[in-house]
Amino acid sequence: MRYIKLGRTGLDVSPIALGCMTYGEPDRGHPTWSLTEEESRPLIKQAVEAGINFFDTANMYSQGSSEEIVGRALKDFADRDDVVIATKVRHPMRPGPNGSGLSRKAIFAEIDHSLRRLGTDYVDLYQIHRMDPWTPIEETLSALDDLVRAGKVRYLGSSNFAGWQVADAAWVARTAHLTPFVSAQNEYSLLNRAVEADLVPACERFGVGLLPYFPLASGLLTGKYRRDSPPPPGSRLAGDLWARRHADAPWDVIEQLERYARERSLSILDVAIGGLAAKPTVASVIAGATTPDQVRANATAANWTPSPEDLAQLDTITKDHP
Repeated sequence: MRYIKLGRTGLDVSPIALGCMTYGEPDRGHPTWSLTEEESRPLIKQAVEAGINFFDTANMYSQGSSEEIVGRALKDFADRDDVVIATKVRHPMRPGPNGSGLSRKAIFAEIDHSLRRLGTDYVDLYQIHRMDPWTPIEETLSALDDLVRAGKVRYLGSSNFAGWQVADAAWVARTAHLTPFVSAQNEYSLLNRAVEADLVPACERFGVGLLPYFPLASGLLTGKYRRDSPPPPGSRLAGDLWARRHADAPWDVIEQLERYARERSLSILDVAIGGLAAKPTVASVIAGATTPDQVRANATAANWTPSPEDLAQLDTITKDHP
C-alpha cells in the first residue's frame, strides 16, 4: 500500500479510506442496512491487514454506535499510532437546545463524547459535517482551534462545503491565526463531477486535500448492475431506490467505462476508485464495504496508477455527464 500526504500536511494516509457509516447497531440507526458489531469487525480487521490506515466515521452514524464499534475494533486490530481516525460533528445527537450545531458549547461537548466512544485520547481528523448557518464561522473555527491546542484533535476538515465556504474558512483562519482546514469531504465520482466546478479549485488554491465519498455512485460503478436487468437480490439498489436510480442512470457512460476497463484488463471498480484517487487534489477515497472481499478489492483498486493518457480518456468519457 502506498501512502499520500493529506493536503499540505505531513500526515500520511492510504489512498483508500474505510467509510464506516454502515457500521452501527441497527436499533440505533438504520435497521435495513446497518451492520452489527459482529458483522463489522472482520471488515475493519481486513482493512488494517490490507494496509488501509484511514478510518472515517461520524458521531451521528447510528447515534454514536459506529464510533464505538470502530474504536473497539481498532484497539484490538491496530496500534493507535499507526491509524488515522476521522470523525465529524454538527448533526443532532440529543433533543433540546445545544444538542446539535457548531457552537462552542456543542463542539466542546461532542468532542468529549466522541473520544469516549472511540476509546482514544485524540482524534486525528475532526470534520465539520455540514455548515451551521446559525453559528458564525469565527466561533466555530475558534472552538476547533482550542481543541487542537488542547491536544484532543490533530487536524481539522470540512464536509459538504461549497468552494466559497472552503475559501471563506481559509481566509478567517489565516487572518485570525487559527488552525485551518486541511481536508474537504464531499460526494465525488466519475458520474458526479459537480465539485470540479468550484470546490476543486478552492482546494487547489488553499492546499486542502479532497476526500471523495460515494465514489461508486451508489453502486452503479461496481459492475453488478445492468441496463436491462433487475438488481441482484439484497443489493444496495434493490427496491424503490433501484427504480429511481435506474431511470436516471447514465448507462451509455457506464458501458463506455466498462469497455475502457476491459481494454486495460481492469474492472470498472478499479477505474472508478483508481481514476478518482489519481486526481491531483484527491488525498484519499472514502469507500464503504460490507464484505472482506470488497475491502480487498477497494484497496487493490486504489493502487492502480493511470497514465496521463488514461486520465485524458477518462475525462473524455465522463465530461459531458452532468
